[in-house]
Amino acid sequence: MARIEGISDKQASMFVSTIYSGTRRKIGRVPEPSRIAAHQPRLLGGLAGMELAQAGMHSVDPVVKALADIKTAMLIGCPF
Repeated sequence: MARIEGISDKQASMFVSTIYSGTRRKIGRVPEPSRIAAHQPRLLGGLAGMELAQAGMHSVDPVVKALADIKTAMLIGCPF
């Protein structure tokens, strides 16, 4: 459980709602870290931009990208 309550769908601004809908379309739900980052819409926008840029990289094999994601999460102790 997060220490900070995330921004719900009803509380979300138009910008945040747009990012929520894209996230829902991509993974089926809006994860709690995204809801918490929505307290600062510019931060949420930056995170969304980073995710889109990473997803758009086609010069690296998808398997290698997935392995790098897992290794990074293990190194920093990220549960997500």
